[in-house]
Order: sequence, then C-alpha cells, then structure tokens
Amino acid sequence: MALLDAATEERIQGGPGLPQQRRLITELPGPRSAAILARKAEAVPAGVGHTVPVAAVAAGGGVVVDADGNSLIDLGSGIAVTTVGNVHPKIAAAVAAQAAQFTHTCFMISPYESYIEVAEALNRLTPGDFAKKSALFNSGAEAVENAIKIARKHTGRSAVVAFDHGYHGRTNLTMALTAKSMPYKSGFGPFAPEVYRAPMSYPFRDGLTGPDAAARAISQIEKQIGADNLAAIIIEPIQGEGGFIVPAEGFLPALADWCRANGVVFIADEVQTGFARTGHMFASEIFGVVPDLITTAKGIAGGLPLAAVTGRAEIMDASHSGGLGGTYGGNPIACAAALAAIDVFENDGVIERAQQIGSILTARLRALQAQDPRIGDVRGHGAMIAAEFVDPETNAPDTALTAAVAKAAIAQGVIVLTCGTYGNVIRFLPPLSIGDDLLGEGLDVVAEALAAA
Repeated sequence: MALLDAATEERIQGGPGLPQQRRLITELPGPRSAAILARKAEAVPAGVGHTVPVAAVAAGGGVVVDADGNSLIDLGSGIAVTTVGNVHPKIAAAVAAQAAQFTHTCFMISPYESYIEVAEALNRLTPGDFAKKSALFNSGAEAVENAIKIARKHTGRSAVVAFDHGYHGRTNLTMALTAKSMPYKSGFGPFAPEVYRAPMSYPFRDGLTGPDAAARAISQIEKQIGADNLAAIIIEPIQGEGGFIVPAEGFLPALADWCRANGVVFIADEVQTGFARTGHMFASEIFGVVPDLITTAKGIAGGLPLAAVTGRAEIMDASHSGGLGGTYGGNPIACAAALAAIDVFENDGVIERAQQIGSILTARLRALQAQDPRIGDVRGHGAMIAAEFVDPETNAPDTALTAAVAKAAIAQGVIVLTCGTYGNVIRFLPPLSIGDDLLGEGLDVVAEALAAA
C-alpha cells in the first residue's frame, strides 16, 4: 500500500516534473551516451571513473534520464547529495535569484548576509544547546580537514584518531583518516602524520556490545597514543563508504564521554548522514550524542558544492584571524541553495518521508534476507539502508555477488551503489522525492538481479 497520497507526493517531489517511470529505450549505454563516454575517455583522466554507463541530461523526483532517453530509477542520489530531489523548485528559484544578483565576492573580502544566515541555521539545527559557530567550505573533505585544524589549534595537541572502515575524503589528510586503500589511497602516499586508527563497533562481525566495543577502542587509544597527545577523535555516526555500519548502542556515547573527560575534541563526520538522510536531521541524534564539532556537506545545498564545520564557539574561535577560509567557501549561490534546502528540510515533511522510505527498504530487504541467506545483514536508518552480501556457509564477504547484483540492476535501469571495506555491500540512498511505486519497482529489479546471480 502506498504511504503517500497524490498531493503529499507532489509536495515532497517539489511539484510535477519528469515522468516518474523506469524506461529503457536502448541497452546501456545507448549510442548517444556511448559517444559522450568515448569523449570522456579521451578528455578525462582514467582515475575519474563512473558507476553507471550513461550520460545524464535530466533528473528529478526519483529518476535520472540519459542522452538516449532512457529513464533510470535513482537509488543513489548522487551519493546522498540530492536528498530533496533534483531541480527542487525552491532551490532552483533561489539559485536563479542569487545568480542574477552576484555570483561571488569572496566572503573573506566583502562578507554577505546569506553566508551568515547559513551559519545561523546550522548553529540552530545541529545537536547541542550551547553557543556555536560555523565556517563554510566547498566539500566534505575540506570540512574534515578544517575540523582537524580547529581541534589541533584548540587543544595544542597533534594526534588524531579515526576508525576502521571509516571514510573521510580524498585529500592528503583525509586519505590518511580513511581506512580503505583501494581505490582511495593506494599509490598516493605518503600521508599526513599523527593519524591513528581504532577498532569500530561492527555488530554483524564483532558481536560486541556498544560499551565493550568502546572499551576496546579506548584501551587501544590510551596504550598506543595517550590521551594527553590526542587532539580529536573523528567518526561517522553511521559509516558511509565503509558499509553503512551502525555501531552498537552505547558505543558512541562512551567515546564521547571519554573525550570530554580527557579534553579531546569529539568530531562527528555527518557529511553523508546529515540533513534528514537517516530520518533525523542529524544521525548523532539517533545515538544521543552531542559532538563538539560536526562536519556537513552533500545534502546541505540540494546539489551545489557547500560544506561546513559547526561546533562549540570556544573551540571554533581557537584559530587566529585568517586561519580559516578559502576563495570559494560559502559561495553566495551555494548559500542561497542551502537556505532553500534547509527550508525544505524543516517545513516540507522530508524527515518523515525519510522514515517512511526506511520502513519500505528495511521491510523489503529483510523479507529477501529471510529467503536468501546470501544477505547476511540489513542495517541502517531512514533512507540510508544497506544489505551486506556473504557466503552463507562461512559468512565471508561475497564481493563478486555484490558486483554482479549491482551490475545487473544497473543494466535494467536501476542505479545502485556498492560500498564496504570488502566491497560486499549494496547501499540504498534514494532521493526523498521518490514515490512509493518507483521505489518498489527499483527493489523488484534488485531482487530479480539477486535471484539470477
């Protein structure tokens, strides 16, 4: 049964747009996409890969349309970026109005109000009932780098702890923080020093309670680094690229409590989990954790490049004047888009829609799991759900099966993304503008691909 009536669905989708249907006119890639991808191969480095063999020309609601007129069901949202959907009318109007006014001045040269308004909104929306400040940047990786800078400046310490399976970006420091070698780190070193790794809570594989997993991590940190040397711990409340790993209850609060007791800055990387994706404005709320600093990006501006670090005012103020910033950070067009997106998040029912989507995804995937032991685990929150594929006899990660299912689904016009340290997880990140019928059809295709694999 559909959870949305027609009027509510139209409001969530931001108004009528592209036909909301899966339609395959050609095999993928079609001739026009193939020609464009051939130009890509000639003009763009091989290191810039792509998952779906199409050239996109339009997107909206729950579909992406390619150059040949094929319409694909979008279960990826540009890796959790177009959370409110593509071409949302509020965001499109805000962008157009700002572009007609001015496109750039550099906030560090001549400030403008929209940057301040975004900072005020973030200070209000992020967890924690205390004075906060925000600084705006261009990407999630840049936000993470600046959060580490701020924590080091505030504490006067240099060491940083990240976690197994974590992903934090592709710049030099964020590659050091990221756990997975291929394709993110291999051959790109040496990496930034004074970065250490601790074991993550991974209930499906370690079987530990949250407090026990936290005690294990804290013991390693104390023995191998020492609290007096540690500036910050950085962790994704629900890991993204690492496999949508949801830590056991009590893990994150125990880490946060230890940080507070030892003067260590607790940084929540909510680049992927932030802004309604998990059925809460921020995933930290699920676990009752209040970060000292929180990094955001992806869904913040409806598809435009923007990121932020938000945190306790006394920590954010640690840097000297000029120590934070960047030429494009908080670009006025991106800020206009962010203000419109935040309006949608707060007033258009998308948090509730994420919860509904999560219920649909979880129920369907767990029903498949009950029939097929190759699905070892189904986990996540809201519209951020994953299925982990395993050898049912050994529980070993089944990377080949995962790749086969994803490839077959894409060939049938459903965009799905894989992830996980072992490459054995399919993640579902549909835009919150997707309709129930389209979401169900996408899951039907995935189920058929799994049955045929």
